[in-house]
Amino acid sequence: MLPRTKARKRALDILHAADVTATSPLEIVSLEDEPIQPFAREIIIGVVEHLADIDALIREYADRWPLERMPVVDRNLLRIALFEILFGTDTPPGVAINEAVDLAKMLSTEDSGRFINGLLGRVARERGIGAR
Repeated sequence: MLPRTKARKRALDILHAADVTATSPLEIVSLEDEPIQPFAREIIIGVVEHLADIDALIREYADRWPLERMPVVDRNLLRIALFEILFGTDTPPGVAINEAVDLAKMLSTEDSGRFINGLLGRVARERGIGAR
């Protein structure tokens, strides 16, 4: 696994834990024994800072699929990818989408990869965000 993929996976683990325990991701970060990669920390902080906007966008594009009913992994992969695409890193949108899809295929349901790819692809297309 590439370093940035590992950092995304680590960010996903922390966001997932926070989501299922109704704890702040930043609180979970502060309790971690292992150092957190700078890129993972950037993702976590960015998702926390932009959570309301990101979740509103997911709700807008999720076509009759309530955010609260999505698998926790899918919800947090969408949050990570949308943060990367819209607010943060130097990651090209296509890479952020592919990484989210690959992690979904590894860690979530059989249909998750297609769902995540479709939602993120629509956001990128309709907002005029291309490969950087």
